[in-house]
Amino acid sequence: MRAAAIFSHHMVLQREKPIVVWGDGKEGEQVTVILAGQSAAGAVTNGRWQVTLPPMPAAEGLTLTVAGESETLTFTDVAIGEVWLCGGQSNMEYEAQNDQHAADLLARLTPDCGVRYYYTPKQRIIDENFDAVERNSGWSAASPEQSKAWSAVGAYFALEMQKQLGVTIGLVGANWGGTSATAWVSRETLDAHPELKPYTDEYDKAMEGKTREEHIREFDEYCAYQDAWYRNYGELMKERPELSWDEAQEIIGKSRYPGPMGPKNECRICGAYETVLQRVCPYTLRGFLYYQGESDDHRPQTYDILLEALIACWRKDWGDAELPFLLVQLPMFRYLNDIDHKHWCLIREAQDKVVRKLRNTGIAVLTDCGELDNIHPTDKAPVGYRLALQALSEVYGKLPQAQTCAPMYRMHMASGNTMTIWFANAEEGFALKGEPVGFELAGADGKYHPAKAVFCKDTVTLTAAEVAEPQFARYAWTNYMVATVFGRNGLPLASFRTDKNA
Repeated sequence: MRAAAIFSHHMVLQREKPIVVWGDGKEGEQVTVILAGQSAAGAVTNGRWQVTLPPMPAAEGLTLTVAGESETLTFTDVAIGEVWLCGGQSNMEYEAQNDQHAADLLARLTPDCGVRYYYTPKQRIIDENFDAVERNSGWSAASPEQSKAWSAVGAYFALEMQKQLGVTIGLVGANWGGTSATAWVSRETLDAHPELKPYTDEYDKAMEGKTREEHIREFDEYCAYQDAWYRNYGELMKERPELSWDEAQEIIGKSRYPGPMGPKNECRICGAYETVLQRVCPYTLRGFLYYQGESDDHRPQTYDILLEALIACWRKDWGDAELPFLLVQLPMFRYLNDIDHKHWCLIREAQDKVVRKLRNTGIAVLTDCGELDNIHPTDKAPVGYRLALQALSEVYGKLPQAQTCAPMYRMHMASGNTMTIWFANAEEGFALKGEPVGFELAGADGKYHPAKAVFCKDTVTLTAAEVAEPQFARYAWTNYMVATVFGRNGLPLASFRTDKNA
C-alpha cells in the first residue's frame, strides 16, 4: 500500500478546499487517511485508492498518516497553505540558480521563508525505471542550496504571495523545455478540435513504418549522440564564447535536437501529459501558472484554440471548471539575424483572446521584457511578481485591477486623419520611459506607417502623415522592440491590433 509520490514529508496541502489523497495497493484493502484530527477512508479498487479530507485552515507542523491493513505511512512537517502548479516549457523551467539575480533570490529562499517545492520528475516514457525514479522524488523546503533547480518564476511568485498572504506557499513544478502545448493535453482533447489536426497528423505520420521498439531504440541512439554533443558544445563555448550557433556546429557537428519523433520523445503530443501532469493530478490546488507558447510559434493562428483546449482539459482532469489559470504573455524576442516574422505577436494576441474569453483567468503582460537574441530572458523577477499581482486581484480579491493589470486595448474610433484608442486599466493615464514608439496606422490599403501618439488619460490619439484616413491601428506588433509606454501602475501597455483579420 502506497501513497502517490507527491505525498511526502514537507508537503503543502491546499487550505480551505477538500483535500484529495490517493495511491495504490492490494485490491480491496481498506485505507484510512488522518490529518489534524480529520479522517477519510476508502478501499483499493482496480489497484487504486482515493479519499477526500474536509477543508481545513492554514497550519504548519502537521503529521499525515495513511493506514492500510498491515502498514502505516507517516508524513511529517506537513503544511496547509496555498498550492500552485507551475506549468509550461523552458522559461517556466528556468532555474533559480541561473536567474540574473540568482544570489539575491537564493538568499531569500531560506527554511523559514514559507515556500516549498515539489519537482515532478521529468521522465520521457513509462517504463521499468519509471516507478523508481518517481519514488525518489519528494517535497523540499527552501534553502539556498536545495532551491537552485527550482523554477525562478515560481520562486519569485511564491515569495511575493507568502509575503502578501502570510501562509506557506507550495509549488508543483510540472514543466519541460521545448514542449508544445500539445504535449500537455490528452489525445482526446486534440482530436476534439479539427483545427489541431496538423499536430496529430504530423505525429501519426512520424510513427508509420516502425515498431514501438524500433522508435525507442532510435531515440536512445539520438540521446547518446546529443549528450556527447552538449558536452562538446559546453567545452567549446568555454574556450570560444564568441562563436555563433552555426559556427559551433561547423566545428563539433550538427545538433540533432529535438531528435526523432516517437513514443519516447518528450516533445511528442500528449507525452508530458502522461508522464508528468497525470502523476500529480488531482492534487488539490488553488490554481495553475502557465508560461508557454514559444514552441507553438510555427502555428500561431490556432494557438488560441490549443490554449483554450488545454485549460479545459486541465480543469476537467482536476474536476473543477472554475480553477484559476494565470498565464504569462510571451515577452519580446527575436534572434539577432532573423527577420521579424511577426509570429510572436500573434501568440500574444491569442493569449490575450483566451483570457478575455474565459472566466477565472489572468495574464502577466511582459511587453517591456525579453532579450534580443536570447529566448530565455535571465530576469524572471518581473514575471513572478506580475503573476502574483494577477493572483492577488483575480483570485484572492486583495488588490484592485487598476493596480495589478496592464493597460489593454478596449475600443477605437477614427475621425478625419486621426485614430483614438481607449484602454482598460489606464484610468490614471500613462507614464512614458522615452519617446513613445511602436504605434502604427494604416488606411484602406492595409499598409502600416509609424504613428505619432498623443496621450490623454486613458486614451491615445494617433496620426501619421502617410495615412490621410486611418482605418487600422496597432501597437508593438513585432517580435522584438523596446517598450516605452506604461500605465501609472508601472505595467507596460499590451500589444494589440484593431484589425483582427489582417
